[in-house]
Amino acid sequence: MTLLHDADLAAAFDRAAHGYDTLVAANPGYHAHLRRSARRLGLPGPGTGLRVLDLGCGTGASTAALCAALPDAEITAVDASACMLCRATAKPWPKGVRFVCAPVEALAEAGVEGPFDAVFAGYLFRNVTDPDAVLAAVHRLLAPHGRLAVHEYTLSGRPAHRAVWTAVCRGLVLPVATALGDGDLYRHLWRSVVGFDTADRFAGRVRAAGFDRVRVLPLPGWQTGIAHTVVGRRAHSTTAGGPR
Repeated sequence: MTLLHDADLAAAFDRAAHGYDTLVAANPGYHAHLRRSARRLGLPGPGTGLRVLDLGCGTGASTAALCAALPDAEITAVDASACMLCRATAKPWPKGVRFVCAPVEALAEAGVEGPFDAVFAGYLFRNVTDPDAVLAAVHRLLAPHGRLAVHEYTLSGRPAHRAVWTAVCRGLVLPVATALGDGDLYRHLWRSVVGFDTADRFAGRVRAAGFDRVRVLPLPGWQTGIAHTVVGRRAHSTTAGGPR
């Protein structure tokens, strides 16, 4: 199966938006893990005066995690799927939260401008066509020493962890998604993880994009070795890949 990209992927998320929250609610630890990754930004609570960019916000689960960690921050949440955002905006939010419908590659055209104190990206990078270009854009949007947290399915590289991921997808996620009519999207999501960077390789991408203090932090439960938070800080250089 060919992986979905760009408009095709956004359209698949549009079709799946009706059942998305139901499926993720069945994932043990899904929301708790997002909250943990949001705290790993290391920003001072309650976030007064801080600007945070939430990339790939979907139906708002990552936005809610950021609100829990930084209730007074100004949060701009972005997603390319209009139907996912419709689900997100129907929920109650603090006054500092706004939603923008745009692909991550076209933030400037959508009026999303820095500097931001932090960028959070949940389950985003394995779904973009050019992860390095997106990292460079994130680097430009961050203030000097701004924080990045990437919450992602990035396998450890151990065969056992890849086997667990495949078993969960084939035995649970895909049958349920197919019954809901969303099998194509979730087959993409399964294969996008298998074909993406290991956690350490992705951390190397982040360093190469001009970030320092890069760390790979595991997530607990069945996702150990499967999902990680990769955190970093925009180095004080003015260009991505500059001296660190």
